[in-house]
Amino acid sequence: MTEREKILGRIREALQVEAPRPGQHQSHGSLRPAAGAPAAQARAWLPPVGESAADQLTAFRTNAMNLKAAVHEAANLDALAGLLRALAAEEGWKKIATHQGCLTGDACGALGLPVLQTDGGYDVHSMEQCDAAITECDALVAQTGSVLVTNRSAGGRALSVLPPHHVVLARREQLLRDLPAAFQLLRQKYGANYPSMISFITGPSRTGDIERILVLGAHGPKKLTICLV
Repeated sequence: MTEREKILGRIREALQVEAPRPGQHQSHGSLRPAAGAPAAQARAWLPPVGESAADQLTAFRTNAMNLKAAVHEAANLDALAGLLRALAAEEGWKKIATHQGCLTGDACGALGLPVLQTDGGYDVHSMEQCDAAITECDALVAQTGSVLVTNRSAGGRALSVLPPHHVVLARREQLLRDLPAAFQLLRQKYGANYPSMISFITGPSRTGDIERILVLGAHGPKKLTICLV
């Protein structure tokens, strides 16, 4: 048997075992989903987060800013549009990329800039020329300062990766306490029809491979801005 046949054989064998759903991994080496909700066990070793909305907002803001992400709050949709106009003017945006959503539609329209919409297909090279991508999300995670996105909530896979500045628009009620709560949301929202891409974005893209020097924007956006309304 050649090495190629051995590798393909292992792949065929692995494909016979159903992969566990996100958040349902067994902790004792089994590939089968664990019985029951694992949230209580996970919270025993995850960093604690306060119960109140104020505590969770403070934790999210602190964690996100420690990770070099910017967090802004807007009182209403008009103030949100004002925040985006200020960002566009400060950075000299010429073109943005976005998708249709309850928050993105009016906010991006108020900028008065050329907009690349990803909902009906798009040219990758055109997206690479955009100064920023403005997306929505599934949730914000206070425990880690992360943004939870899927290809359904954030306009596909590329918006949060290609443009150099990723701007996330979210409502305050989307803020969740911790990672177990985020996985629970995914189960409740999508059921058996999970999105093909699920990602926890924790700060802008970074690497420290070369002489342990932190470099932002190595494999994705150099800036991450989160706007709460």
